[in-house]
Amino acid sequence: MSGSGSSTVATSSSRPSGMPARADAVLRWDSAGCGSSLGFSGLRFFAGIQRVARGLAERDTAAVTDAIVDKLNAEIPHSARVWNYWLGGKDNFAADRAVGDQVRAVFPEIVGAARHTRAFLRRSVTFLAGEGIRQFLDVGTGLPTADNTHEVAQRAASDAKIVYVDNDPLVLTHARALLTSTPDGVTQYIDHDLRDTGAILEAAARILDFSQPVALMLLGVMGHVEDPAEARRIVQELVAGLPSGSYLAMSDGTATSERVIESHRQYNESGAVPYHLREVADFTSFFDGLDLVEPGVVPTPLWRPDSEDRPAVDGYAGVARKP
Repeated sequence: MSGSGSSTVATSSSRPSGMPARADAVLRWDSAGCGSSLGFSGLRFFAGIQRVARGLAERDTAAVTDAIVDKLNAEIPHSARVWNYWLGGKDNFAADRAVGDQVRAVFPEIVGAARHTRAFLRRSVTFLAGEGIRQFLDVGTGLPTADNTHEVAQRAASDAKIVYVDNDPLVLTHARALLTSTPDGVTQYIDHDLRDTGAILEAAARILDFSQPVALMLLGVMGHVEDPAEARRIVQELVAGLPSGSYLAMSDGTATSERVIESHRQYNESGAVPYHLREVADFTSFFDGLDLVEPGVVPTPLWRPDSEDRPAVDGYAGVARKP
């Protein structure tokens, strides 16, 4: 759904007395036409930022206002917004689109890979709900778009509980504003770093029932951890904290062609948070000790496909059950 123009966001052409300059910059940001690049959800998000800026301006809290402006970072590419651009979303800026286009010029299949990852989310969550799973722990949420985890899960089972985890202020602001649960289900969001597995499990256990199986979703997120041993530690500790009968669903980019390796090299040099490709064997090792669901670890479009569209992509996926 496209925005109806900048009229949905209040603007200000002059700074009230005592307002910090950067708060004024927030309030005037849309008058420069930047808001027209956002969809309806992006306008709602920025309207919230503006409301906060006004409240801070009244207290002349310039330092806090600076922190809010810094979180926007419209001039610095952001991995979640670049991904949103590849998925056809509106919540991205010129810097994100520039990097997205640069990567796509080297590796045109990246857009298809992003969309196939999203399709894997839909297929895997639908499968897990069909297996009786009613609790989902989605770590590395990303910006909301079509077929988010809670939407897919609660279509299959309206009482499903979903906990999203991210530590990105941009992602969490969007999520809290735009993602809502069914009346008999639960959708909540916790702010923790991927590496802080203990804090994630402790917070999730206050929402989910850890005496019952949980599906752990790690889709396109582990590449943010460069060290393979550290990445394995994170996955192992998260899985270890879940009860028997839980599932791990994972997908990630893999170093399976020279073009994808070069495209990620350029992406990592763009200023965005780096993303590190893994060999297929390294990705497969995340499932050690678990029982893989058929068809095992395969290229993302080949995991239980529901269409004839099965292109070759540089990314693998799998789902496994904890004994």
